[in-house]
Amino acid sequence: MSTTTTEPGTEEPAPKSRFTFPSALTVLAIVTVAVWLLAFLVPPGAYDRNDKGAPVQGSYHRVPDDQSFVDRLNDLFLAPVNGLYGVQDTESGQVGPDLTGELYGSAGVFLFVLAIGAFITVVFATGALDRGIGRLAHKLRERGAMLIAGVMVVFSVLGTVEGFAEETLGFYGLIVPLMLALGYDRMTAVGAIILGAGIGVLCSTVNPFATGVASSAADISLGDGIVLRFAMWLVLTGVTVAYVIRYARRVQKDPERSLSGFLPGDRDGAAAERSGEVPELTRLHKAILVAVALVFAFMIFSVVPWSSALTGDADAEPYGFELGWSFPQLAALFLCAAVLVGLVARMGEQRLSSTVIQGAADFISPALVIVLARGVTVIMNNSRITDTVLHSIEGVVKGTSSALFAIIVFLVNLPLAFLIPSTSGHATLAMPILAPLADFAGVSRSVVVTAWAAASGWMNLWVPTTAVTIGGVALAKVGYDKYLRFVWPLLAILFVLICGFVAVGAALT
Repeated sequence: MSTTTTEPGTEEPAPKSRFTFPSALTVLAIVTVAVWLLAFLVPPGAYDRNDKGAPVQGSYHRVPDDQSFVDRLNDLFLAPVNGLYGVQDTESGQVGPDLTGELYGSAGVFLFVLAIGAFITVVFATGALDRGIGRLAHKLRERGAMLIAGVMVVFSVLGTVEGFAEETLGFYGLIVPLMLALGYDRMTAVGAIILGAGIGVLCSTVNPFATGVASSAADISLGDGIVLRFAMWLVLTGVTVAYVIRYARRVQKDPERSLSGFLPGDRDGAAAERSGEVPELTRLHKAILVAVALVFAFMIFSVVPWSSALTGDADAEPYGFELGWSFPQLAALFLCAAVLVGLVARMGEQRLSSTVIQGAADFISPALVIVLARGVTVIMNNSRITDTVLHSIEGVVKGTSSALFAIIVFLVNLPLAFLIPSTSGHATLAMPILAPLADFAGVSRSVVVTAWAAASGWMNLWVPTTAVTIGGVALAKVGYDKYLRFVWPLLAILFVLICGFVAVGAALT
C-alpha cells in the first residue's frame, strides 16, 4: 500500500463529479411526485365502460373534481402501499388499502417476482446451469460457428423464458478465452453474450419480468400474443446469430478487421484453451437441468390459452385441459419448484432456506419497482386523470391504421425505456395508458404488450444505463464506443423487423 503527501499550503484538486443516472426506484419516486403535481393541473374526466370494463370510444366526458388537498396528500403518502395491496371500491372506483372491492395493487406480481427469484437463485446455487453451459461450450470448441450459435440460442431461450440477462455477466471468463482460442476477438464474445440473451428478452414470449408484468397491467393473459412473439423470436434470433457469426468469420479470416482489436497475449498461447477440461455433468446436475426445463415448460403450458391460440378466436371456449393460471398460481409453482430443486440437489434444510431467502432478497428491487410504478397509476386513478390522458393520446392515434398504431406504440416506448431501464417498472407504468388505446384502434392488447417488450428490449441492447451492456463490455475489455460501432447495423435491421412484425400482428387482429 502506498501513501501520498502534499506540500504544506497546497490542496489536492477535488475529483470531478460524474453524473450517475439514478436508479429505477429513484426515477419512479420522481415520477410519482411529478404525476401528483400534474394531477392539480389536468382536469378529471372519464369514459363510459363496456361490459368488459374497456373504455368506449367517443364517450369521454369531464367529471367534477371532488378531491380535497388532504385527500390528494393522502394518496401521495399511501402510493406505495396502494401499489402493493390497494383495493378498488366497486362503486366510486377509488383505490385505498381499507376499501371493499377488487384488488388493484400488484401484490400477486410482487410475490411472483420474489418466488421466481428464489427459484433462480437455488438453481444457480447447485452449479448445474453454469456447468451445463460450460459443457456445451467445451464440446463445441472445435466448431466455432456452432459454438457461437449454441451459446446464443441457449442464452436467447433463457432470455425469452425468464429474462436471463444480468446472469450472463458470470460467463465472460469462460466465453472470452474460448473465442480467442478459436481465432475470434473479444467483440465476438461480447456479441454472443449480450446479443444472445438480449434478443431473447426483446422477444419475451413468457418472460415473467417483462411480458408477465405487462400482461397483468394490460389485464390480459400471459399467453395472449404468444404466437406472434414466438415467430418474432425465431426470426430475430436467427438474424442476430447470423450477424455475429458473419462478423466472427470475417475477423478469423482477417484479424485486421476486428473492431475491438487484440490485447497483448490474446493471440499468443491461447490455443491451450482448446484442450482445457471443464467438470463433467453429474447425474445430479442432469436431473436438475431436466427439472428446470420441466418447470418452465409447465409454466408455459399453464398460462397459454390453447383454444384461442389454436383456433385464432379470442373468445373461443377453453379446452378442458387448460389451466388458465395467473400470478398467484405461478408464485406457488416456483416456490414449490425451488424447494424441489433444493431437495434433489441435497442442499440441506439450512442451506436451502438461506438460499431461498437470499434469492427473494436479490429480487426485492424489481419487486419494489413494480409496486412504486403501480402506485403512480393509483394517483392517476384517484384523481381521475387517467382517462383524460388517454383521451389526449386518442386524438393522436385516431384515424390511423391498426398497423401504424402498433408502430407508434413501439416508437413511443423507446424514450420511456431509456428513462425507466427496469422492464417491470416501465410495463406497470405504461400499460394502463397504452392498453386501452388498443381497444380504440381495434387492435388486440397483446400486440401493445409485444410492441412495448420489443421497445424495451431493443433499447437495452445498447443504452449505457443497463448493467448488462456496460458491465459486459467492461468484463470483456472492449470499449463501449467500439461496441456501438459493432452493433448499430444490427439495431437498424432489428428496428425494421420489429416494426414489420408488430404491424402485421396488429393488422391480423
